[in-house]
Amino acid sequence: MDELRYWVGFNLVQGIGPMRLKALLAAFGDIRSAWEAPESALRAVGLERRARRNLLRVRHSEDLDVHLRRIEQAGAYALTWDDPAYPALLRQLPDAPPILYVRGEITPADEWGVALVGTRKATVYGREVAHRLGRDLAQHNVTVVSGLARGIDGVSHRAALEAGGRTIAVLGSGVDVIYPAEHRRLAEDIVQHGAVVSSYAMGTPPEAANFPPRNRIISGLSLGVVVIEAGLRSGALITADFAADYGREVFAVPGSILSPSSQGSNRLLRDGAAVVTEVRDILETLHLDQLAEKQLAREVLPANATEAALWEQLQAEPRHVDALARAVKLPVGVVNSTLVMMELKGMVRQVAPLQYVRAR
Repeated sequence: MDELRYWVGFNLVQGIGPMRLKALLAAFGDIRSAWEAPESALRAVGLERRARRNLLRVRHSEDLDVHLRRIEQAGAYALTWDDPAYPALLRQLPDAPPILYVRGEITPADEWGVALVGTRKATVYGREVAHRLGRDLAQHNVTVVSGLARGIDGVSHRAALEAGGRTIAVLGSGVDVIYPAEHRRLAEDIVQHGAVVSSYAMGTPPEAANFPPRNRIISGLSLGVVVIEAGLRSGALITADFAADYGREVFAVPGSILSPSSQGSNRLLRDGAAVVTEVRDILETLHLDQLAEKQLAREVLPANATEAALWEQLQAEPRHVDALARAVKLPVGVVNSTLVMMELKGMVRQVAPLQYVRAR
């Protein structure tokens, strides 16, 4: 809790995002030292003038204990880069948010998440597709990730809950400010069977500028993003762009060429997005068709020294099997067979032939 206050504090400072905070941590060694560093030291490590001023202003004007109490009063908690429970898929991003506020629970099962996104002005067709995909993904133990917005998002969350599955809602406001207001009951249901999350401090209103970063988190929490129905200016396309940038799979549902609500999703298909006509298209592309077996294997197959050694060597950057074998000083055959077992357990992912990254 003592260090958490400084993570919360930095999150209040405009002009200090993930990259600058990483630089400050590298320069000062820990979050508290970075927070308490004098202006001369901040200047010496290259923190630009406006960010320095903002940091000093927040230091002197904000009572961090008040902010910690607001988190607790909202029934929320905060996860930081230093927390082992910080979502593994999100942690892989170069610009992952330093702090994530959560109501509900993020579990290891949520590492198998798929985003369903689309227009707020969904047609009957779009709503039916969102309901079917949300339901079918949940029935296959896949966590449905979306943004709690009207239209496609809300239908997707509700369908996952009705199927008895898990779902995560990412907000463009504080987790204590539910937007739109008519989704407050839905948000409470999600808290009981998933999580409502945000990178924004308690009390943050749902301003327009907050939603593109929200979309970045949606894509970061997901193995793939499915655009169900989207116009040419839809925020869902921003989510798809982030997913492509992060190396996540982009899917789109084909729609009528006469419908403005499908112009964006149809354009994604033209540009190479994977086609979705049923849930199997998603499951097979993301190798989630054997998810139940993977989850069972994680529970019943014990870790060993070889797994531990390979786990230490793997991060978000892909590493070739040969390089891993040299690093752990084991035969390539042993490393290969161990990696196959680790992939079955959902610990690692093969992102290219013989190249692996941590999956969580």
